[in-house]
Amino acid sequence: MAQAASAIRYLRRNGRLLVGIILLLILFLFAFVGRLFVDGNDAYPLSAPANLAPTLEYPFGTDSQGRDLLAVGVMGTYLTTKIGVVAGSLGLGFGTILGFLAAYYGGVLDTVVRWVVDVLLTIPSLLVLVVIASTFQGGIDVNGMALVVALLAWMWPARVIRSQVLTMKQRAFVRVAQLSGSSNLEIIFKELMPNLLPFLGASLVGSVTGAIFASLGLEALGLGPMREPTLGMTIYWVMYYGAFVRGMWWWIMNPIVIIVILFVGLFLVSAGLDELANPRLRRRV
Repeated sequence: MAQAASAIRYLRRNGRLLVGIILLLILFLFAFVGRLFVDGNDAYPLSAPANLAPTLEYPFGTDSQGRDLLAVGVMGTYLTTKIGVVAGSLGLGFGTILGFLAAYYGGVLDTVVRWVVDVLLTIPSLLVLVVIASTFQGGIDVNGMALVVALLAWMWPARVIRSQVLTMKQRAFVRVAQLSGSSNLEIIFKELMPNLLPFLGASLVGSVTGAIFASLGLEALGLGPMREPTLGMTIYWVMYYGAFVRGMWWWIMNPIVIIVILFVGLFLVSAGLDELANPRLRRRV
């Protein structure tokens, strides 16, 4: 109870984290709870009359493919979030492993990892992802999109976590653990990892945000899962059918509002977790 009360007091002081959690909770209820009340088949073509403005039967209207845009919004939020979470988690996990190994063991491994990361970071990531995604014959599905985005989602986590571990392994508590006979794995998992958990949480949010942004860019170019109603593919169909020119504002607003709420929520959560992880920014509860 005391820990819960302390967490509540901290959330009251960390307004950015609180507002970000509320925004993401709203999207969670919309995407995951909404799937219990919305027929997922309505998010696919020819399930409703085409080009309808919002009505009582179709609160978000329909598009030129005859899709219920409420169902598209619900399924699109879920699928896009899934891509971001899977790709961001894979990228952070691989980057964390490389960062820890390179920084803690040093030597040739550290030199190779640092060189590879520095070289890859100079190459425009979106360009590489476009080339990779365009090689898939017959299109790509949601899981494939997540894997494609994850291919380049590990570089920044590897670099940042490496720098954090390089700093922490020189501290007194690590020296004490080494003198007490603790193995390298015990030091990594019992000493270094727990101290980096708030930072890893902030890094995960950043990785998910970057993965979602990359997937939206690919899908808006028509390189995403063409048969799935993701937010990026919704934007692609908006441009393909000329919704701007035809004045179909309800079709345009559907993905834009969701994306704005999603990115604002992720940004605020990331900023709030950064305050928690950074002693210079941390406020006393």
